[in-house]
Amino acid sequence: MKARKLLSILFCYTLLQTLIASTAFAKDAPIYIEANHMTSTENTNTVFFEGDVDAKQDDVRIRSNKMTVFYSKASKGEKSQQVKKIICTGNTEVTRGEWLGTGQRMVYTTKDKKIVLTGNAKAWQNQNMVSGETITYFLDQKRSEVVGTPQKNKKPSRVNMTIIQN
Repeated sequence: MKARKLLSILFCYTLLQTLIASTAFAKDAPIYIEANHMTSTENTNTVFFEGDVDAKQDDVRIRSNKMTVFYSKASKGEKSQQVKKIICTGNTEVTRGEWLGTGQRMVYTTKDKKIVLTGNAKAWQNQNMVSGETITYFLDQKRSEVVGTPQKNKKPSRVNMTIIQN
């Protein structure tokens, strides 16, 4: 039983090292993840974090109720797996420098290095705020795209923005 627990801990350590090597946030910086509970499932290549999840790497921070990390199997000759996607649900908040994005769900894909926020999605840059149905943030480009929220009266969907002028 102790050997199995040790193997599980080593696996999680290896996975966290994989996160460090494969995310767009800051390849050389360590990732720190805290949560109330963690479950690693090798059969599905996932690690699930639940309860006050707080992940940090360099100047990026992700907070949510739940986080699932999806990774590929290690190929022959490779020492570690590669993270493919991270999904967060429940009160999700992503910060990078002065950019803050919130929503009920976040999907981060490593291939295109983008974050997609949905569910009452909002983003702030300093005091300026934009909201819509979906906010996509491209990490490499530090660029956001916003798709409006559908209206109940069947008007075209709209994006809302507030710009604070000094």
